[in-house]
Amino acid sequence: MARRALVRRVPCVALVVLAAGLALVRRGAGESAAERSDPPARTAARVVSINPSLTAILLALGAREVLVGVDDYSARQNPEVAHLPRVGGLHDTSLEAIVALAPDLVVFVPSVEQGDVRAQLALLRVAHLAFDPTSFDDVLEAIETLGDCTGRADAARERVAAIRSARERMLRDRAGRPRVRGVLVLTRDPLYVVGGGSFIDEMLGIAGVENLGRELAGTYPRASLEWLVAARPELIVDAGGGAEAARAFWSRWPSLPAVRDGRVVSIPEGVATLPGPYLDRGLETLARAVETGDRSVAGSRGVR
Repeated sequence: MARRALVRRVPCVALVVLAAGLALVRRGAGESAAERSDPPARTAARVVSINPSLTAILLALGAREVLVGVDDYSARQNPEVAHLPRVGGLHDTSLEAIVALAPDLVVFVPSVEQGDVRAQLALLRVAHLAFDPTSFDDVLEAIETLGDCTGRADAARERVAAIRSARERMLRDRAGRPRVRGVLVLTRDPLYVVGGGSFIDEMLGIAGVENLGRELAGTYPRASLEWLVAARPELIVDAGGGAEAARAFWSRWPSLPAVRDGRVVSIPEGVATLPGPYLDRGLETLARAVETGDRSVAGSRGVR
């Protein structure tokens, strides 16, 4: 899951950790001279991505040819990189596999599970760049930074401009309209929803949803069905995968306003939940859910 961004919008090379003594450039004041003292900038020609959202960004920017290795999930989800060497997943990232690929740059989203990999990359002087795109603008910064690092700055600017344009257009269109009380479900069993403080929460707001998940602690909190029943959402956006499974699951709670009124909407996994290059598409998907509920999986007149 996304967390607070660790990189600042500065030239790519200023974000690369080349030795144990250099730390990542962080937001705000307090950056030391050592953190900003770097060798001349150059475009990365061999990149290993160990995060699916970053892989998706690189592919969207036309940087497929610079990728020399990816994580297991990226390989499964993107046919364009399915043939590339794999370096493991979140819980089993292989440092040996990464080093063997002789990358110019390793990009990832830091996690507790990958803490040792991060430290070892620094000790081995393997250039790496950590992203943590929590907010909507954090994701846009990640797109621009990856564009800078791979010589795709123009493509990155175009993609970011398209996303910003979609956001502004939707904010204008939704101005003054009533908001629908809703929740975005990430997984059904166990039940995880979108809380406050993430790019998904921001997109829900832009699309006209009052996110009930903000009542819970955490960015992506685990919720109880008792809480959901008590919250009485008017809209449930189900990103848990499988429209048929969603239909079977939610039809068990016909008293929920969203179920009763046919406003349980199943959306494909990742469309609005990946901090990747197509947030504009995510916004459009959420707006359609709010406006029409055309993909409702249950309703007062029966399941549809």
